[in-house]
Amino acid sequence: MHTDTHMHTEHEGGPHDLRHHGDAEVRDDGAALCDLAVNVRADTPPAWLREVIAGSLDGLAAYPDGRAARAAVAARHGLTAERVLLTAGAAEAFVLLARALKARRPVVVHPQFTEPEAALRAAGHAVGRVLLRQADGFRLDPALVPEDADLVLIGNPTNPTSVLHPAASITELARPGRTLVVDEAFMDAVPGEREALAGRTDVPGLVVLRSLTKTWGLAGLRIGYVLAEPGTIAELERAQPLWPVSTPALAAAEACVSPRALAEAAHAAHRVAADRAHLVAGLREFGPDGLHVVEPAEGPFVLVRLARAAAVRRHLRDLGFAVRRGDTFPGLDGKWLRLAVRDRATVNRFVQALDRAVTLAGR
Repeated sequence: MHTDTHMHTEHEGGPHDLRHHGDAEVRDDGAALCDLAVNVRADTPPAWLREVIAGSLDGLAAYPDGRAARAAVAARHGLTAERVLLTAGAAEAFVLLARALKARRPVVVHPQFTEPEAALRAAGHAVGRVLLRQADGFRLDPALVPEDADLVLIGNPTNPTSVLHPAASITELARPGRTLVVDEAFMDAVPGEREALAGRTDVPGLVVLRSLTKTWGLAGLRIGYVLAEPGTIAELERAQPLWPVSTPALAAAEACVSPRALAEAAHAAHRVAADRAHLVAGLREFGPDGLHVVEPAEGPFVLVRLARAAAVRRHLRDLGFAVRRGDTFPGLDGKWLRLAVRDRATVNRFVQALDRAVTLAGR
């Protein structure tokens, strides 16, 4: 029996603004702030990738041809091309899943990225929520997901908690007649892509989503992909408009799965891990102030809980830093903030600003 603490269905979005995202923190009056709100790797895209994209512009008179990029993504994961669908970022994939798959009881595991639930609601679904708890370190207990859920969606590593769930725990959720959607948008920021399910063909109903916008700084270009059984890919493709991915985005996709790019991403993942350790060490110094870091953090961001978080966030803005509020994520409230991992020098400046902001908020 599942208690209401963990599982409930909401026919409305509830008190959480599911359409709020980190980019809202750095638009308009926040444009000049040092950005710890958006989970896109800093100093991207690299020059070589910009050159690839620029080189594709000579072909803009022709309609996009996604075959080469699709084959390259398939090869990168050891799959056949009919198991791959290129999309305008992972966000388009969520809409396709919501519209094309005839789910009767979809369930989203929270706290996590809110766009999948927003897409399901927009398509007319009543969405069940499994709420993971701080007391459990926001770790997945597969038993919390109701047996009759025919579509289950979970992020790994999860935004915003930065929890990396064991692949074995996630595959426990697979059932005949159930679609298991795993959002791996940040998996390439995990050294060795530990716990990845991309490329697996032995898990029934598995759908893996990947984004190329986070690691490569392509949020403005919109490119991602879906990996699934050929029948599921065909259903999703039927729901897509013609030519959904632009020629520059296709060129980027092909480039980002090349051996050179994979080696660079692997190097970046280790650098992110070192920078994250530096950030977490700085945040631990605020333990006496009541700040709690969700650990172990495995993504390119960390989630923290602290009293007067809203006031601290406002003071940080005044001091030149944007961070992501946490209260728009189901399962979290106004005491949470998400911080993107940045380089050591930026982290050092941020920790100094946080010290000042905590002091000001306590007055």
